Amino acid sequence: MTAAWVAGSVRSRSMTRRRLGVDELRRLAGEPSLEAALALLVRTPYGHDVRLDMSLAEAQRAVHDSLVWNVRVLGGWVPRAGAALLRVLLAPFEIANVADHLRRLRGEEAPAPYHLGSLATSWPRLAAAGDAGGLRAALAASTWGDPGGADPDQIVWAMRLSLADRVIAVAPTAAPWASGAVALLLARGILLDRPDLTAGARLSAARVVGPAAAAATSLPELRPRLSRSASWALAGVSGGADLWRAEARWWARVEQDAFALTRSPRPGPPVVLGAVLLMAVDAWRTRAALEVAARPDASSEDLDAVLDETVLPGAAGVSRAVA
Repeated sequence: MTAAWVAGSVRSRSMTRRRLGVDELRRLAGEPSLEAALALLVRTPYGHDVRLDMSLAEAQRAVHDSLVWNVRVLGGWVPRAGAALLRVLLAPFEIANVADHLRRLRGEEAPAPYHLGSLATSWPRLAAAGDAGGLRAALAASTWGDPGGADPDQIVWAMRLSLADRVIAVAPTAAPWASGAVALLLARGILLDRPDLTAGARLSAARVVGPAAAAATSLPELRPRLSRSASWALAGVSGGADLWRAEARWWARVEQDAFALTRSPRPGPPVVLGAVLLMAVDAWRTRAALEVAARPDASSEDLDAVLDETVLPGAAGVSRAVA
């Protein structure tokens, strides 16, 4: 193990202390207004980007800006192989940048892109595209691959499904989370609204959950076609209203496994992976806590679902399967 991995692992564990944690998140969500919640949040590590005068959407975006910044800082501590790992972990923010760029191309307002720096996959080239066709061509020439169409929704869905395959290639440990994420995406597309998937998008999904599952057109078709490594994510899902709870349980599973990774006795990629995921879980929960504080109709049940630290029965965690 190189000195860079040792330094990166030590730094990774240290950075997990920047998380708010469940108790602080309950306090944040319990504030009587968004303004009060922001006054609390700016005194935490998220104050790097959060400001008192922000709207809910701006504050939630700023929470993710802080996460991106922390991962970029960590990138200066790890060796080149570690940078490749961090790059794929920040890829969801590149997808967000592309989705926002497509909105701007349609003449809609969109927030400024996330600043990914050297951990961008292809963003500088993608940002230069002047229309959806040019964006498709830029994606085809990149690690993302050809989305198979120039329809904006098809582009974003193709990138989301492609990402899971990339994650598994760089971090095989993450296979159960990536598989579960694809299962949730496919279920969301079936139960809610999704463009017709391109051949490329279906191929990406097939590489993760198998061609039969990728071709399913209903939830009863999808569920039995998934492997155990993916089907756990859909436990209890019978309709669109169940998806947000399933997403919360997905994050809880990721958190449990990430804790196990950071406690690895040897420094290296598992420690770095676990630390970034713990920070990502905390950012997701912080965004949700802000929304609870900002919504007068929010219930304690909403918050409990977000802060639930349990996993689904039968979900094999890292401690049992080195997931």
